[in-house]
Amino acid sequence: MSAMRGAAAYGGASAYAKVGVESGVMSASPHKLIVMLFDGAVAAIRAARIHIEAGNTAEKGKSISKALDIVNNGLAAALDAEQGGEVAGNLASLYDYIARQLLAANLHSEVARLDEAERLLNDIASAWREIEPQAAGG
Repeated sequence: MSAMRGAAAYGGASAYAKVGVESGVMSASPHKLIVMLFDGAVAAIRAARIHIEAGNTAEKGKSISKALDIVNNGLAAALDAEQGGEVAGNLASLYDYIARQLLAANLHSEVARLDEAERLLNDIASAWREIEPQAAGG
């Protein structure tokens, strides 16, 4: 019975955390949403690294797929070529490169490619975080 209560408590905590994340997303500014995408992609890459080291191929693939989804359907899709001009074009090329690194890391279980993708995402995220005060004030 206590094991069932423990499982129920875990399920409740999981549901509570999900509501917290959903509430955070719904109340976030567009700038904060992009920060959340960077954080999610980096977390997925870190999970993939752990799965590669553990030899867990299926979970590695799921984590890399999640990172790819965030890069392609979140970060790259959020780019506005008209307003962003050359910067948006450069970011699109960089996101494409990151996606290719993730695909190769998945195919060959290469931690070095995950490291490269994570480093680039962290560099872009760091720059993005620095413009936050101007985004909020402007």
